[in-house]
Amino acid sequence: MSTDTSEQAAEPRGSLATRTLAMPADANPSGDIFGGWVLSQMDIAGGITAGTHAAGRVATVAVDAMTFHRPVYVGDVLCTYADIIRSGRTSIAIHIEAWAQRGRQGERVKVTQGVFTFVAIDDQGRPRPLSESAPEPAKEQPIP
Repeated sequence: MSTDTSEQAAEPRGSLATRTLAMPADANPSGDIFGGWVLSQMDIAGGITAGTHAAGRVATVAVDAMTFHRPVYVGDVLCTYADIIRSGRTSIAIHIEAWAQRGRQGERVKVTQGVFTFVAIDDQGRPRPLSESAPEPAKEQPIP
């Protein structure tokens, strides 16, 4: 895990996709939140963003370049931000960052980032072309 502050951006990249409170049930015996829980929150955020862009059902097909910068603690609010970086015929690549607000309202720090790829699928789970009228993700103001 890297704690180099030069890797920390001043502001999140992308639009706010989700916010959730890290709870004791999500922690390991040392009190840090499991990395898998953070990864799942990022996947949910990417799925929401990709599903909106695809105007329908999507599935995660790849997670690339995952980097864990800092731990998440019980009581932190985990905020995920999504930025579509590529949209192909059936797939969407999304840069996702997770930021923690320490103690629910304290300092905001980037804890994790990665690139998630989703594919638009039909009712039978087969790839389908993206809708040509797919909406762009809404740009929201970051939470201080």
